[in-house]
Amino acid sequence: MLGKPTTISRAIPGSVKRGNHLRKSVDIPRISAVATIHNSRKQLSNTTFDRRATLTMSSFSNTSTGNKPSGPYYNKNIDTDVTLKEKVETLTKFVSSCKFGMMTTRDPSSGKLVSRCMAIAGKEGGDIDLTFTTNTESHKTDELKADKHTNISFCDNSGQWASIAGEASILTDRDAVKKYYSPTLKAWLGDLGDGVHDGSKNDPRIGVLKVKTSSVTYAITGKTVVGRVAEIAKGTITGEAAGVNKLREISEDEVRQWRATASKEA
Repeated sequence: MLGKPTTISRAIPGSVKRGNHLRKSVDIPRISAVATIHNSRKQLSNTTFDRRATLTMSSFSNTSTGNKPSGPYYNKNIDTDVTLKEKVETLTKFVSSCKFGMMTTRDPSSGKLVSRCMAIAGKEGGDIDLTFTTNTESHKTDELKADKHTNISFCDNSGQWASIAGEASILTDRDAVKKYYSPTLKAWLGDLGDGVHDGSKNDPRIGVLKVKTSSVTYAITGKTVVGRVAEIAKGTITGEAAGVNKLREISEDEVRQWRATASKEA
């Protein structure tokens, strides 16, 4: 690093009498040793910081299983021998059978995660994106405005489940509302008697939440209750992981691929 110019006096040689030297001010850049050391320390500090950041971002672990899988259930049940079409269609069928999902958002004032039950109003993007109707004056719209990331989860009484991660947008235009409006919404919003907030499709309190899916994980089973109980009993006795589900994952790339295919076919 170059420091500030330093003014020094240098005698100009010539045929002048000793004692009558002419002096001239010359600006010579000075390389500061202190600055060089500072830069070196800064680079070392940055390297150390980066290394610490990498270490602190590592995943949590409480033990080592050596070369054996720490989660044998996942390895036993993950189903990769299936087409994208089958994965999406099975997911869609399961979600439709559940009808209701738990929508999770983050409260911006406390940072806490909050969930509530939501009825599915429709599907888009080849049925992989979900839509819901909502009261625009509720807390969840405030939360989604602050953080659009959400998760929709489904579960049935047989233990099958789905977890859909996505980003939500809030729509208030009447065309979108009329498309997904149901008269039963009046039972939830009520008629305030002012001729405006009456729970009809023209009620400005009614909006649509459109969740654009990012990725999905779900588990289904083709086994009967007796078959699953037997599998769990066997695992309890032998220590072998129980194969009770078909655990499937739909990645972000697969979601985009499916949505693009669906738009071409539409």
